[in-house]
Amino acid sequence: MKANSSVTALRPEVVPTRVSSGRPANGLAWGVLGILAFSLTVPMTRIAVQGGLDAALVGTGRAVVAAALAGIALLVFRPPRPRGRQWLSLAVVALGVVLGFPVLTSLALRSVEASHAAVVIALLPAVTAVLSCLRTGERPRRRFWWAAGLGAAAALGFTLLQGGGLGVLRPADLLLLAAVVCCAAGYAEGGVLSRSLGSWQTISWALVLAAPLTLVLSAQRLASGWPQAEPQAWLAFGYLAAVSMFLGFLAWYRGLALGPLVQVSQVQLAQPLLTLAWSVLLLGEHVGVLTVVGGSVVLLCTAIAVRSR
Repeated sequence: MKANSSVTALRPEVVPTRVSSGRPANGLAWGVLGILAFSLTVPMTRIAVQGGLDAALVGTGRAVVAAALAGIALLVFRPPRPRGRQWLSLAVVALGVVLGFPVLTSLALRSVEASHAAVVIALLPAVTAVLSCLRTGERPRRRFWWAAGLGAAAALGFTLLQGGGLGVLRPADLLLLAAVVCCAAGYAEGGVLSRSLGSWQTISWALVLAAPLTLVLSAQRLASGWPQAEPQAWLAFGYLAAVSMFLGFLAWYRGLALGPLVQVSQVQLAQPLLTLAWSVLLLGEHVGVLTVVGGSVVLLCTAIAVRSR
């Protein structure tokens, strides 16, 4: 009986565009869980590249491991295969969140700190909201845009002052900006696709679709020999592969599928604060009163934005 229940839970779900008024918090709850998982991505990537792992290998290799996990899930539960234009949507997801964001951020984090990366990544919710509106035709109220805009500005402002800022756009900054656009496109397209294909199925098929390319790129990076990295670098790599690239997306796309997509996407406004908190614990960065005040403003704007319709 338990086995049948597990299979049923993992079958593709078709979720309406708007959640029922009786259960409005479901999408947000799943979105928060996903963001908690993603909030460790930048610090873990920094640990991996600082610990001796090649940045490009971190970006592609974690997708190879995640694709193996996704392939096992697809073989065990055998969901229906994507059809027609769903493959095009999966290609957008794969290019955005499987290849673009991991590779670009890994390359950038060779030369910038996690707190600095949080400055640029704080722009992700605003970019995702814009792309989501273009993709779905959703038209939130004006209050949503004011709250989202203020939240993005607050997140950018306090991380700007905390992490050194964007006064001069270095190559790493450009890589991070490109990563934000890639990730936002993958989030928006994946959120829409997961409504018909299923949340875990969306990221699983995207990982498998990108696997031939990520496998070849990873093999090229390993051609000169197995990397001599520190143990903590491998532990960080394991987190990036299993959680950031797979389990976190199960929760995130589930939240976006339950929706409303644009509002759930604004939960990302809390990610810079969480990332800086993890940076203190894992990387020893100092966070002062500015972060507490700025983070409170970000969370307040997030609460207003996600409640707006």
